[in-house]
Amino acid sequence: MTTITPMDSAELYRLMVWLSPSYPVGSFSYSHGIEWLVECGAIADKDSLAAWLGDLITLGSGRNDAILFAESWRMAGDEKALCRICELASAFSSGAERALETEAQGEAFCEVTRRTWGSPTLDRLAMIYPFPVCYPVAVGIAAADHKLTLAASLRAYMHAFAANLVSAGVRLVPLGHSDGQRVMQKMEAPVEAAARVGEEVGLCALGSSTVLADIASMKHEIQYTRLFRS
Repeated sequence: MTTITPMDSAELYRLMVWLSPSYPVGSFSYSHGIEWLVECGAIADKDSLAAWLGDLITLGSGRNDAILFAESWRMAGDEKALCRICELASAFSSGAERALETEAQGEAFCEVTRRTWGSPTLDRLAMIYPFPVCYPVAVGIAAADHKLTLAASLRAYMHAFAANLVSAGVRLVPLGHSDGQRVMQKMEAPVEAAARVGEEVGLCALGSSTVLADIASMKHEIQYTRLFRS
C-alpha cells in the first residue's frame, strides 16, 4: 500500500498553481464528449454525470492518464523513454478531438511552464521530440523535475481531471453548483482508485473499456451546435 507523505508548502503551492483552472492550458474549452452525451440524453442529472465520470476515471481515459503520468514521472531524465511514452499517449487518443484535447493542453502546459517555472527535461524533450507532448506526460515530467512526490502529484492531477469535467457538466446539463459539488464528492473514490493504478502498474496496463465514451467524443466532432472543442 502506498504511503502518502506530508507535502511541504512549495510542493503544495506548485500543484495548486499548475492544476488550477487559471493555469493557461485552456482546459475550460473541452468536455471530453460530455456535450454530445447531454444532447442525446445520456447525461441528464447529477447521478448520470457521476456514474459516467466514475467509469471514465477508473476504466477509461482517466485511468490511462494516471498510468501515463506516473510513468512519465518515473522516466523524467530519460528522454528516449519519454519519447516512447509521448508516442503511446498520442496513440491512445481515441479520436481527433480527444487528441486535440490532450495534445493542445500538453503543449500549452509545456510552453508556460518552461517559460516560468522551468523544467529541464521538458526543455531537452522539445529538442528531440517534434510532436505535441500530451497533457499527463507534460505534467508528470514537470512534477518530477521539481521533485514533487508522485503520490501527491498524481492525485492532484486526477482531481483536476475530474473537476474540469464536472465543471463542463454543470454548464451543459445544466446543474446547480451544489449538485456539482455532490458529483465531486462522489469522484473522491474513483480519483483515488485511478491514482493507485498509476502507482502500481506500468505502460503494459494501458487500455480502456469505455467504448461509449470514445463514440461520444467522435459524435461530438459532427455535432451541429456546440460550446466545447471536444
